[in-house]
Amino acid sequence: MLLFRNYISYLLKTIRKMKHITIKEVAEELGVSISTVSRALNDKYDIKQATKDKIVAKAKEMGYAPNPIAQKLQQKKSNNIGVVVPEFRNAFFPDVITGIQDIMLPLGYQVLIMQSNESAETELSNVKTLYNNMVDGLIISFSSETQKTSYYKSIIEQGFPIVQFNRVIDKLNTSKVVFDDYAWAFMATEHLILQGYKNIIHLKGPKHLTFSISRAKGFEDAMKKHKLFKGVEYFYDSGVTIESGKRVMKSIIAEDKVPDAIFAVTDPVALGAMIVMKEHDIQIPKQVGVVGFSESRLSEVIQPSLTTIKQPTYEMGQAAAKLLIQEIETNISIPHKVKLSGSFKIKQSSVRIH
Repeated sequence: MLLFRNYISYLLKTIRKMKHITIKEVAEELGVSISTVSRALNDKYDIKQATKDKIVAKAKEMGYAPNPIAQKLQQKKSNNIGVVVPEFRNAFFPDVITGIQDIMLPLGYQVLIMQSNESAETELSNVKTLYNNMVDGLIISFSSETQKTSYYKSIIEQGFPIVQFNRVIDKLNTSKVVFDDYAWAFMATEHLILQGYKNIIHLKGPKHLTFSISRAKGFEDAMKKHKLFKGVEYFYDSGVTIESGKRVMKSIIAEDKVPDAIFAVTDPVALGAMIVMKEHDIQIPKQVGVVGFSESRLSEVIQPSLTTIKQPTYEMGQAAAKLLIQEIETNISIPHKVKLSGSFKIKQSSVRIH
């Protein structure tokens, strides 16, 4: 029986330690006011050292610990930031997130990551959840579906810090981290032309996203430079995924409009097109040359390997994090634009075999 009583006593003490002790309970234990306990625990100057020591000792004995949620509410800062990306199927976004975390975590910020799965509705729900849970700011790359921006505009106008990267919407007045899509699209297209391809098409991304517009413009200007551009028939709306690349390539083959070469808006689109061409025994690059964009890891796996543009994903994440930190900690919202460059990875899919 004595052993049982000792166990019960131990259990009650353990439960008390697990219970969240408030400053009100500390004040009642000592017979002082809540404000006195608060000043002592916050090391204020207007309280005698002996009283302060007594309160701190009693609080420690009772197992008091500051309530982190209450502290954050008081400070009006959560030390959490949100990141919303369209997908995790390719290495692009995980690499960006690594760059974000390597800046944020040493500064004491937690990174809350959500993905939209290329759905504007899911994306909006993600952003609302993060905003309602008091993140200090948001880093976002928009889904291929996103066109309505009224909610984003409303929270930006309230002073909520947002940094866009990669897939940005120009009409949102925020800081942005982008790639020099125009220059590298021009280079990719010109590479195909210099390989001897003439009937070149562009599998184009969503028309409302800046990177799609810039890559399409780079393609068009390179074709015009070499007097090969004849009009809109060189553009095919394709989206950004493998599935969309497959869909548009099946349509092109069905209409008997197979080109000499393809410049795709993303690697997944290029890969989708290549898969369908291989199913139809179209030889790459002998019959059709292909260039993608963003150097996904699948570009090395597929045969022939895919010529592509490598983007500095890790550095993109770091740049976005630095812009957001600057805005959060200065409480000054002056939109900046960071434009990054990359490198051209020539592989088998675009080197013409004569």
